[in-house]
Amino acid sequence: MKIILHSDDINLLSYWEKNIDKQYEIEYDLEFLNSCKDSIIILNYSSLETNVKSIIEESVKNNNKILVLHRVPDIHTAKTVMKYGAKGYGNALMKNHFLASAIKTIEEDMIWLYPALTSMLINDISETNKDTDSILEKVTSREKGVALLLKDGYTYKEIGLKLNITPRTVKAHAQSIYAKLHVKNRLALASLLR
Repeated sequence: MKIILHSDDINLLSYWEKNIDKQYEIEYDLEFLNSCKDSIIILNYSSLETNVKSIIEESVKNNNKILVLHRVPDIHTAKTVMKYGAKGYGNALMKNHFLASAIKTIEEDMIWLYPALTSMLINDISETNKDTDSILEKVTSREKGVALLLKDGYTYKEIGLKLNITPRTVKAHAQSIYAKLHVKNRLALASLLR
């Protein structure tokens, strides 16, 4: 899938160029994006603010997958662009491993959110009196501890510090939990457990 970058900020485009490890094209003309098909389009939110809805919706009609990046990401904007059809939303200046993760996730036709925003969304899910013990009976005791912290919106790094394990080990436990409970991500796990 072709990757197309668009921003009216030359410094931001330069930053993305240094941090994307795949082939890409830069498109300066926002109108040209309407003719793009079957691509991942990475957009700077600030260059869209006047007509975000129409740009995203038109691009999605052409079978494009949209990743909106914002210098000051917030939960309200995340919800808005996702409602319009974006497949991802995050910090425009995020580190290259987050950018690579976002592109890979979107290529696989899944949703990607900057981890801090995922934690905020998890905290927005109201608590119920679910029997988490019966839901988590398929996982190991260590995975149960990780699952309960994920449910509460902790990041992999925070969980690692709490449990004295590496974030990579937390991620491995999380992947195992998702597979055993038939969920795709932290948000789905939180919905299942809350």
